[in-house]
Amino acid sequence: MHTDRAHGPTDRAHDLRHHGDAEVRDDGALLIDLAVNVRADTPPVWLRERIADSLTGLAAYPDGRAARAAVAARHGLPVEHVLLTAGAAEAFVLLARALKVRQPVVVHPQFTEPEAALRDAGHAVERVLLREADGFRLTPGAVPEDADLVLIGNPTNPTSVLHPAAAVARLARPGRTLVVDEAFMDAVPGERETLAGRTDIPGLVVLRSLTKTWGLAGLRIGYVLAAPETIAELERVQPLWPVSTPALAAAEACMDSQALAEAAHAAHRVTADRAHLVAGLAEFAPDGLRVMEPAEAPFVLVRVPDAVAVRRHLRDLGFAVRRGDTFPGLDDQWLRLAVRDRATVNRFLQALDQAVTLASG
Repeated sequence: MHTDRAHGPTDRAHDLRHHGDAEVRDDGALLIDLAVNVRADTPPVWLRERIADSLTGLAAYPDGRAARAAVAARHGLPVEHVLLTAGAAEAFVLLARALKVRQPVVVHPQFTEPEAALRDAGHAVERVLLREADGFRLTPGAVPEDADLVLIGNPTNPTSVLHPAAAVARLARPGRTLVVDEAFMDAVPGERETLAGRTDIPGLVVLRSLTKTWGLAGLRIGYVLAAPETIAELERVQPLWPVSTPALAAAEACMDSQALAEAAHAAHRVTADRAHLVAGLAEFAPDGLRVMEPAEAPFVLVRVPDAVAVRRHLRDLGFAVRRGDTFPGLDDQWLRLAVRDRATVNRFLQALDQAVTLASG
């Protein structure tokens, strides 16, 4: 682990605004998508119908009270602890604009949008870079004591590391805001290691997204769980009616018992499909490919020689994967692969075999 003070509005070494969807736009639209971490074959029919039913109410301004109450009940919190947002990404912008912080720290490698939002708001960001040698796991003393805002993903994108809840909670301090991005926690069976619903940790802010498990990236819906005073600060800088009526309908629908049971089932299916992918990738160890394990999210991070060429050949063979070099702490030898069903994974592994051969030839 080491720290890196990153100043200024841009970062020439890493494109913080590059995301997986760039791999499947334009000439990539027909590729089989292992670049975007949205669960395949979603949203389900029942959720599409709930969203469609909400369209009859578009003449009225959005009313988020029912959805907010549903989220609060799902996590056993009073409604004052909940803020609905236009995807988790909006929450990063609100945090960067609303909170008066002197020394923000972002733990990398992780989703880059939080740092980009902090920089855009004029903050000088310090990076804590977790090490490959440690499995990109949080180590004691990793975060400087003077940090008054710490942001970490759990499970972390793109490393697929699930940090112990106790280790993350130990980052909390009086006078420090601890932001935990749990956008992929509902893909972890039992949501073990979650901090959602905890009110005993000072300065805790938990972010959740409904776009990954439910296939709602185009609808933009997420939420913040935090102390009421923090929620009030964020709400003050949030635009009026930030979450649309269809997104509110989706949020409420995804909180009921049937939806939660379906999400839990999907998490177990992802676990089995990920094990199949990891087992297949292990066959490439003689070629120098390494999988970061244990992987706990709906994606895996791999280091592979000539990854730039491998990714290019995979595109020619019909598959999109996520480049890793836009994440601070990684270089161009890394790729992130979304977990897909076994049939898709088998086809991908055949293409990977060809791509590795072509790259080394």
